[in-house]
Amino acid sequence: MRVFVTGGSGWIGSALVPELLRAGHDVVGLARSDASAAALTSAGAEVVRGTLDDLDTLRETAAASDGVVHLAFKHDIAFTGNFEAAAAADRLAAEAIGSALEGTGRPFVLTAGTPVEPGRPATERDGHDVEVDAADLDEGPQARAATAEWVLSLASRGVRSSVMRLPRTNHGEGDTGFVAGLVGIARDKGMAGYVGDGAFRWPAIHRLDTAHLFRLAVEQAPAGATLHAVAEEGVPLREVAEVIGRHLDVPVVSVDPADAAGHFGWLGGVVSVDQPASSALTRELMEWRPTRPGLLADLDEGHYFRAG
Repeated sequence: MRVFVTGGSGWIGSALVPELLRAGHDVVGLARSDASAAALTSAGAEVVRGTLDDLDTLRETAAASDGVVHLAFKHDIAFTGNFEAAAAADRLAAEAIGSALEGTGRPFVLTAGTPVEPGRPATERDGHDVEVDAADLDEGPQARAATAEWVLSLASRGVRSSVMRLPRTNHGEGDTGFVAGLVGIARDKGMAGYVGDGAFRWPAIHRLDTAHLFRLAVEQAPAGATLHAVAEEGVPLREVAEVIGRHLDVPVVSVDPADAAGHFGWLGGVVSVDQPASSALTRELMEWRPTRPGLLADLDEGHYFRAG
């Protein structure tokens, strides 16, 4: 297959592109910068220059491909106060790709996040009570969830569409995401913190296991499937803090929930909610089993602590 990947030089994409190539697929990656283009070329992918705002480029490249994985998202503006704009751009990009694939039976895999279900792990059946039309939604996360539902609806229009929900951390060497953020905060403040009693949990997966599941989705996910790229349902954040504290040789402390935003900054909201998620249905449907190290074992390998 010729697979078009947006975000192919990013954290997940840079693992997915080699995964697809090793499986015998050809890859064309969207590159918005010289650095991204160089990374894709070095990996062995073909490059098309453009951004998520270049809707004609997205349509034309999708139409010329045998399948699409949409990983790219405007994280640079999403996490600096304008998630709504990032979600709106994501919707337009998805619509451009989806329109090019209608009636072809080709795969379209969209990236989303695992939902939160109070009191229990979220499953692949949860989180679908969102209106497909996101035009009147004020909150970016809701609008992004609506885009995922719209992509799933393409199954009725001749697209083998699926949504890959990612957990709070796709960890591994080189990670600059949430876990790296916790390490940086602990280093800066001289203490490894957790909120309350530390029982809040994050679902987690190694990014190489994520890449493998994305490849399986391109190859075989049925139309309309919701998949959870989750290896561990919920890792207690106190245990994460304990590993961080041990490696940095700093005390492990409880942070009052009222002080979470002040202590953790932009991560305050993410560490203050219990948000486990299950992948049982995905494992059964895709005959998939994650094999890479879990989050605590990955932290104990030490690579999160070598910089700084």
